[in-house]
Amino acid sequence: MPIVVNLDIMMARRRIGAGELAERVGITPANLSILKNNKARAVRFSTLEALCRALDCQPADLLEYVPDAADAPRPDLQEAAQ
Repeated sequence: MPIVVNLDIMMARRRIGAGELAERVGITPANLSILKNNKARAVRFSTLEALCRALDCQPADLLEYVPDAADAPRPDLQEAAQ
């Protein structure tokens, strides 16, 4: 999946455990685990806002775009287009 959730990195930087963060954000520890382990298919803006507030960070600190190999530009096709 091209969007990676770096929640575990921010949690380590802020020295906060999953249980405490889940409580601060108002979600279950199970749902926080789904986010943390990159299993979520969607994130509500209200949840993202609460995470950013609790971790004192920006959305870009939590979310990262990493293209799949299939999404990466192919040099052989770019050369052919020129």
